[in-house]
Amino acid sequence: MPLRPWLLRWIVIVTLGEALGFAVPAVVGVLTVDTPAFMPLILAAGAIEGVLLGLAQSVVLATVIPRLRRLMFIILTAAGAVLAYVLGVGLSASSETWLAWPLAAQILLVATVAGALLATIGTAQWIELRRHLRRAAWWIPGTAAAWLIGLGLFFALAPPLWHEGQSIAIAIVIGIAAGLLMALAMAIVTGLTLRALLTASRRDHRPGLEPVRDAR
Repeated sequence: MPLRPWLLRWIVIVTLGEALGFAVPAVVGVLTVDTPAFMPLILAAGAIEGVLLGLAQSVVLATVIPRLRRLMFIILTAAGAVLAYVLGVGLSASSETWLAWPLAAQILLVATVAGALLATIGTAQWIELRRHLRRAAWWIPGTAAAWLIGLGLFFALAPPLWHEGQSIAIAIVIGIAAGLLMALAMAIVTGLTLRALLTASRRDHRPGLEPVRDAR
């Protein structure tokens, strides 16, 4: 099936929005790691990333969901992004404690936190999307899969290239490049998920749902 023009716009705009947004915590993380300011600054950077991602997604969403509350969608996306950073940074910061636990407890903790982290943004966005899309709950596992693939690519690329003694500039470039790959993967998977949800909503519209547009 050929890609619809709106889906191509989604992939391009969302990739750019997330790549630009992720550059903020990438730079903040490199510059402030191991300093007392790291936690508040990385959470603020995560909020900025969420705003830029939500803005990019809402630009395309508004063409297929005319009554989308764009500001609400952006706020929800930012909130989900901050929660994701709280979970991720919190797990890392407390590693000295939980690494002393039995292996089974470690696996359970990491799996639980990772699952919650992957679902944060999708769950937050679902609060708005459920007003417009049938089966909107599928957006949550769809976005979780998108972030799993995207973050997997990021951690496969960036950490092996980072090392002690490396210049800050090179470390930042590596992080941004890996972030761009992550953003592209996330945009493709979320775009395909959205296409499936839009198709279901048009085919099986029910009272109470706001109409979606057959955008080109």
